[in-house]
Order: sequence, then C-alpha cells, then structure tokens
Amino acid sequence: MLKHRITFIQIPTIALFCLMFIPLAMAGTTGKIAGRIVDATTTHEPLIAANVMIEGTSLGAASDYEGNYFIINIPPGEYTIKALFIGYTPIVMNNVKVSVDQTTKINFNMQQETLMGETVVAIAERPIVQQDLTSTMSKVSSDEIASLPIEDVAGVVNLQAGVVDGHFRGGRSSEVKYLIDGVAVNDVFSGDFSMEADVNSIQEIQVLSGTFNAEYGEALSGVVNQITKAPADQYHIDISSYSGDYVSNRTGVFKHIDHISPKDVYNFQGSLSGPAPMLGDYLKFYVSGRYLNDQGAIYGQRIFNPWDYSNFTDNNPANWYVGATGDSASVPMNYSIRTNLQGKVYIRVGKANWIVLQGMYQNKDYMDYEHEYQLNPDGAYKRYQTGTLGSASYTLVFSPSTFMDMKVSAFKTNYEQYAHKNPFDRGYVDPAMKDYVSGNAFLTAGSENWQFSHTTLTTTGKIDLTSQLNNVHQIKTGVEVQLHDLDYKDFQIAVNAIYDNNGNITGFTRSLPKPGALDYNTYNSHPYQYASYIQDKIELDYLIVNFGVRFDYFEPDGNVLKNPDNIAALDAQQQPYADSLFEKATAKYQFSPRIGISYPMSDRGAIHVSYGHFFQVPPFEYLYRNPNYRIPLTGDFPEFVGQTIGNPDLQPQRTTVYEIGLQQEIITDIGITATAYYKDIRNLLGQEIHLKNNFKKFGKYINRDYGSVRGVTISLEKRMRNKFGASIDYTYQIAKGNASDPNAEFENAQRNPPVATNKQLVPLNWDRRNSLNFTVTVVTPGDFVSSLIGKLGSGLPYTPSLQDQRTGLENSENRPTFFNLDLYITKDLKPLGLNASVFIKAYNLLDLANEIEVFGDTGRAGYTLELTRSQEPPRGVNTLKDFYTRPDYYSQPRQVIVGVSFEY
Repeated sequence: MLKHRITFIQIPTIALFCLMFIPLAMAGTTGKIAGRIVDATTTHEPLIAANVMIEGTSLGAASDYEGNYFIINIPPGEYTIKALFIGYTPIVMNNVKVSVDQTTKINFNMQQETLMGETVVAIAERPIVQQDLTSTMSKVSSDEIASLPIEDVAGVVNLQAGVVDGHFRGGRSSEVKYLIDGVAVNDVFSGDFSMEADVNSIQEIQVLSGTFNAEYGEALSGVVNQITKAPADQYHIDISSYSGDYVSNRTGVFKHIDHISPKDVYNFQGSLSGPAPMLGDYLKFYVSGRYLNDQGAIYGQRIFNPWDYSNFTDNNPANWYVGATGDSASVPMNYSIRTNLQGKVYIRVGKANWIVLQGMYQNKDYMDYEHEYQLNPDGAYKRYQTGTLGSASYTLVFSPSTFMDMKVSAFKTNYEQYAHKNPFDRGYVDPAMKDYVSGNAFLTAGSENWQFSHTTLTTTGKIDLTSQLNNVHQIKTGVEVQLHDLDYKDFQIAVNAIYDNNGNITGFTRSLPKPGALDYNTYNSHPYQYASYIQDKIELDYLIVNFGVRFDYFEPDGNVLKNPDNIAALDAQQQPYADSLFEKATAKYQFSPRIGISYPMSDRGAIHVSYGHFFQVPPFEYLYRNPNYRIPLTGDFPEFVGQTIGNPDLQPQRTTVYEIGLQQEIITDIGITATAYYKDIRNLLGQEIHLKNNFKKFGKYINRDYGSVRGVTISLEKRMRNKFGASIDYTYQIAKGNASDPNAEFENAQRNPPVATNKQLVPLNWDRRNSLNFTVTVVTPGDFVSSLIGKLGSGLPYTPSLQDQRTGLENSENRPTFFNLDLYITKDLKPLGLNASVFIKAYNLLDLANEIEVFGDTGRAGYTLELTRSQEPPRGVNTLKDFYTRPDYYSQPRQVIVGVSFEY
C-alpha cells in the first residue's frame, strides 16, 4: 500500500507547479472595500493621501494620486468606516456590509471644513446590483438567517434558485463542496457533507452555483461556504431554547401523530464571545453549542421483538400462531439527535496579525425509516455519525496590499450502522426468522445482522497569497495538499437457532467470521491530492474580469483487477492475492481554466458571462468498495457488499459550464436578476456487468454515465425598507442523463426480464422542471418580526410500472406538484433590561400532504392498483392496506415549535 509517498518521477511535476503558482487553495473568507475620495465641489478633484479607517479594527488605507483607495482582508460583516483629510469635514459611513470574495464600493465626497469638530454621518446601503459579480453567487447574512424560519444550512441552501433538495443545477448531490471557514467538510468516502456550522454561529453563507473561481476545487455543481462568527470585542451571550411537536390530523398515515408532547422536538443552544480576562488585547474567544432532539413524525409499534416465534404456514389463518412479546410501545423510526460544539480563539501576534485556532465537533444519531420493520422496530438499522474538525491559521500581512493565509487542518468523520452495537446482543437472531411471514407482510421477527463502519481522516495544508497590485489587478494564488486515511469495515454476525426435540427455538448461537472472509471485509487506503491555482481579478470602471487556472492532481492508493471475468480465480487464493492478477491504478490530473466577465451598463445594471471546466474525484466508496473481491454465489448479502466491486482507476468526473446573466435595478430597492446556463457532464459513475462462473452477475464501477443540464433562473428582490422586504425566484430547468444512480446498470440487469441500458438521455430523478421560491419579511425594529417562506414546484419524475414491470420509459411521468409554507413570528421583550424574545415557528404551515414518493402503477402516494388486484392475502398480522400505507412517501407533517431567546 502507498503510504503518502511521492515517487521520484512525481517530484519534478509537483515542484514545477509549486514554482509556477507559488505560494489551494484556501477558499475565500474575506472581502474588500474600495472607492474614490474627491473634493465635493463641482471640480471633484481627487484628494491625495486621505485616510480611510475601519473603526474597531487596525485596517485602513490612504488614497493615491487619483483619490482611489482599497482595503483588503476584511472578514464578512457590517462595519463603520471613517474618511479623514486635513481641512475637510470627516465622514463616518455606517452599516457598510462586506461579503466574501466581493468588493464593496464606498466613495467619499468630502467638503471643506467650516465648523471645527463637525462630522458628517451617513448610512451605506447594499447595492441592488453587485457589479463585480461574474457568475451566479448568493449570500445570506446572519441577520437574514435569524429573521427566517430556517433551522440548518440545508434550509438556506435549498432556498436558492436552481437548487433542488441539495442538487445544484441538475447535478448529483455529491457534486457540491461544503466548507466551514475555508475548510472542506465533505466525507470523502460518501461525498456527502458530514459537518455543518450551527446557523446561529454563522456570519455569512455564500452559495456558488455558477462558474466559481479557480480557488475552488473538487466540485462540479456548486460550493457552500459557511463563514462563522469572529470573537466580539465586548462580552456577548446568546441563549435560546424551544420545544414542540408534529401537529396533524392525518392519523391514517402517521401513527402516533395524535400524541402531542413538547419532548418530541426540543432544542438548546447558546454562545459566549469576548476578550479573555486580563488578555483582552491579545486573546479573544467564541464558543457555541447546540443540542437538537427531533423524534420525527414516523413511528412504529413494538408488537414483536426480533426473537419472537410465529407460524403462518397453515392455509387457514385461524390456525396461525402469533408469538408477540413486545410491549406495544410507539417507537420513533425517523428520529434525528444532533449535538454541535464549536470553539474559536484569536491570538494577536504583533500589531495586526492573528493566529486563529478553531475546533468543531458534531454528533448525529439518526434512523432512516424501514417499512418492513414497522411492527418490529428494534430489528432495523440505526445510524451514528461523528465529525471532528481542528484547524490553525495565521494571516501574515506583508503590507496594506498583500497578505498570506496559512492554514493546517484535520477533519475526521466516523460513520457506523447497525441494529445493536454489541455483536452478541440478543437482538441479533437467525436470518431465517424473517421468512416467518410472506407476501406483503410486516416482519414479526428478525433483524439486520450486518454492521458497517468507516472512518476517514483528511489532513490538509494550505497557503493562499493575495496581493492587490494596484487599483485594477488583485492576484490570488495558492497551493493545497490533502492526505487521506480511510478505514472501512463490514461484517455479518453469524446467528444460528437452537431447537429442542419438538422443533421449538430455545436460543441462539452468535459468532463473528474471520477478517477476510466473504462476510468480513476490512481495508485501509491512503490516497492523496494536490492542487494549485492562480487567478486575477481585474476591476475597471467599465469591465470586471475574473480569470484563473487550476491544477488538480490525485494519486489513488489501490490496485485494479485486470480481468474481472476471472474473479473466481481469487477464491482459491489466500490474501494478499498474486500481483500478476492486478495492475496499479494511475495518477489523475487536470488543468481547469475559468473566466468570468461582468460588464456594468450603468450603476443600475450589469451583464455577465462565464465559462469554466471543473474536476472532481469520485467518492472513495466507489474506488475501494469490496477490495477483497467477494462475490458469493449464495447467501444473505446486501447489494453493496457482495454484488459490486470498486475501481481505484476511475477517472475524475468532469463538467463544462456556460452561463450568461443580467442584473438590473428596476426602481429604488427593487432589482431583478436573470441567468441562463448550460452544463455538459462527463465521466459520471456507472457500472459494467460481469459474470462469475458464467452465471453470477456482479458490477464494476466505471466512467460511463453522462448528462446535460440547461436552465433559466429569474429572481426579484425587494430590499428591506419601511419594515418590509421580499424576494421571489423562478427556475426552469431540464436535467437529463443516461442514469441517475451509479448502481442503475446493475439493478436493471437484475430485473426479470433484464432492462436494457439507456442509450438516450432521460430526466434525472431530481429533475424538477419548474420551481418557485419566495420569502416575505415584515420587521418592526426592536419589537416584532414576521416572515414566511414558500416553495412551489412541479413534481419530480418517476418510472411507471405495474407489478414491478415497467410500463413506460424511465422517468417518463411526474409526481404531483409540491407546495410548502413555513412561518416565523417573534416578539421582542425587555425584562430586567435584557434583550429577550419569544417566538413561534411552523414548518409545513398548511399541513399539506406533499407526495415525495409514489407507487409506479398510479403515480400517487396514497393509492396503488395492488389493492384491487386479486392476490393471496399477506401471511402475517397486517392487512394489504396496512402494508401499502406508506408514511415515508409523504413530506413531514406540520411541525410547530415555541421558544424563547436571551441576548446580553
């Protein structure tokens, strides 16, 4: 195995690019203020060497001979800036908002001083048109998050135009890169983001869904950059808590929904920030925490325990034996319990430089509903995910125009899936007990006897250099190295029943197979990645250009089976297998040019065009799956364990994106944005089918899938003024590909009869052709806030079928329309001089039964033709109607929470 070693041949290549780009690619975490200072008289002569300072910081600048100034390396937030010049009245500009990777334009027209000590105070307004925007980007501030019914980062992301349930512009959800303060928090094994900042600790969320700049890599469809709050200069405490439950009258679908309890959903969170005692000028801190317990809306009932014995073999139901020893308790089956902790420390080094230390921890225990276990819930899988992030960064300021960010980080994720943690728990029983029932019947015994776990550790080093060469050119360049350590394990607990002379079960024997056996798989891999980029932001009065080039390099740590059709030859060998049967996976790399141009037509409008190439290594689970090449001919094996093999030699997935857009201020406070885009997607993952012993089918992952996406988004924004703000956006999108799921080829081959592979593009599973989002916010400062989020969308596609046989083309029909409303109301109070508020939030306010899954024979969630077909009744304790009542086919019912918050 390769242990993070770089070969002699690779050293010159990597060194060349390091020298070429010198001091990743640290994703942007700061913004810029720039403008011009002139005499307010009719001549508007530039004022040379006028001073501009950001109050409360050490940041500032002086104007040049043309009156121009700029201040870089500004964390996102709201600031007060002051302009000073001898003989002129000082100007203080309040509410200056700075966003990541954007330039805030603030010009000063200074008047000659007529009254000693006089100061002009003004309030800056965020422009409707962001003229330096060269591709689609949206940003949501902490104030905006706090005024909306939003609980997590996903709620913010899914509110953006072109995003459908985490899918950006028609791409797979794993094609999005999630960052916290510039550090990637995707689990490289699954591709999913496995850590998120608590929304109350976020200063700004930046959502990039267009042709993002070269500094951002390892993403095909989008980037979500979560910038957390910096420590405050004065002590600040924020505490909040709420509780609630799901409130609905749909008792026919959701069991236990009529039981209302404040213990079913409750949340505690808080933060503390300020200077360290005795060290206020040199050390500041920010700590936050959150605990959220959501029992979910889907419940089962513990009628049976996994070890119960029943007998339904007799043709006369009156003679059936039902051995139910459960306590009949209602058991949540889609719960989520999450704990978040964050700590951040700023240590001053010198006059203006800071070392930033940060630690984050997230633990999530949850359950995905498994329908067949509705009456035997203890036999189903539970899932446990933990993420830990530690980072240290230092910003070295060379001059007011040049600084370097250096960061090292370690991000560890651990995922476990099992019914019971202890492999010898009595809840693990003989798999044959699942066969007590037949037909469409809930399990009256049995358990999931496999355990899965994986741990990934990603250690990252970054250096990022930013230099404002002059008023026109800002150069950014950097390098990034990532070392991955992946550990994986799965095994099946072997359970056999013990029978007495009468054939009754008296107990069970439980044992574990040996590592390396067909049902015990472990592996460890150490791939690594390198990236570098250089980009130039050119800002002219009449044109803004972002141009950059990125280089990505990936070294897989694995070997590839030369001839998968000869996989049976491995069964007779002991591990490690003979080298002659394998070849080493090769390194992968790509140059990715990206360019974006914005043309300001006036101070109220701008057009932008952009183009870019994007590169992403597939999730590691597809590279290293089943490295022991276990393809059992018989036995109880999950499809992802014994029916597919990985491929460490997979090519990176690639996308080419084209975009054109318009921003226009219509009238004061109201602006419109229109964007058209096209994506060409190549090298997506699919499978090729092989045979073991000429009859056992299995799949090998290859780069075979492709797709294309085209769409238009139109957004209208009414800026908050006179206590009212609103936004609305509409997306029309066509997302097609030859497969939505990398496993689709194998699943089609397993059908009886097999389904032919698509030779044409079909709608992808998340192809929502029409979607509309809107927000309405009413604010009375210091008293009252009310806001509403609405979502309307056409139904997602599905494949029509009858009795598990297709009756139409893949994804040729659509589910019903989706509509949802969320409400937030808060009232401010001032008890004992504290800033306090009480609030209420209602999610799915109208309790609409949105059908997120449907039966293939009717296209509806509440009805199937199986109920009208003549067939043998289920051999179990339920009716056919019971089995076809699917609570997981609907969106969550109405949730109402009530809470209180305090701020000091």
